[in-house]
Amino acid sequence: MKYKVVMRNRVRRISERMPKRMLDRLDILVKDLEENGAFRKNWPNFSELGANRYHCHLGYHWVACWLWEKGTIEIEVYYAGSRENAPY
Repeated sequence: MKYKVVMRNRVRRISERMPKRMLDRLDILVKDLEENGAFRKNWPNFSELGANRYHCHLGYHWVACWLWEKGTIEIEVYYAGSRENAPY
């Protein structure tokens, strides 16, 4: 099953300030989410943040957070940026 990954506009603006290597990793994560769904235990420090919210590390200082409601095919990336400013 293919999933649809949506990125908030805020994520696009914040990600512009990320190093290229982390942007590349974010692209790989988005492709992984599209192909395999929201539950990505193969990513570093993957964890559930609560009701339908997940996160993983893209690098030591960089994280991505996403929202997925079970039974749907849409995954929303609501944050990608520095770990210090992450909304969790």
